[in-house]
Amino acid sequence: MRGLGEIGGFFAHSESFPTAAPSEKTLAAAASKPKDRHHMPVYAFADRTRIIRTTAYTDSESDHIVYGNSNATGTPLRYTNRVRSAAADWSFYPVGTVFRISGLPFLYVVDDYGSALAGNATVDIYEPSKNLMNVWGSRQVEMTVVQWGSFNRSAEILSRRTSYGHCRQMLSNIIRQKPDAGRVAKL
Repeated sequence: MRGLGEIGGFFAHSESFPTAAPSEKTLAAAASKPKDRHHMPVYAFADRTRIIRTTAYTDSESDHIVYGNSNATGTPLRYTNRVRSAAADWSFYPVGTVFRISGLPFLYVVDDYGSALAGNATVDIYEPSKNLMNVWGSRQVEMTVVQWGSFNRSAEILSRRTSYGHCRQMLSNIIRQKPDAGRVAKL
């Protein structure tokens, strides 16, 4: 795998999603961070601008069909010219987290999660079709957290879904980081 400083080809670009290469400042900060299992930097919550691994998903994938066009909060997945849905491990990016991806004009809102995301900082970008999902693929991008979501709301929602291992894992990680969130969880 190439290092974070080797931008050519590492940060995917396409006509549909022209993401920008990370700034030199963000690359320099990332170089000194410990790495996760995907060789991506591990950040503190105070670090709002970061390099993250992204993938894409769509509501017509076999593992999402049962949920239709709904996200984990029970509202429709968003894909507008201003705001788009994203899925993440809510112990990394709690529900309601708003972020931007460098080079794109949209705001993304974490309103979904997925079992494959539990335990890592990958963010899954919602695309309305398999074609657009495949165009996005998997890429590393520079993102800036505009506003953090709510660990309490995340814990409350996840506490009603503890029959699923990934929900238990996210809830446990939230309570480990934010013990007060355990009080709002309906355990």
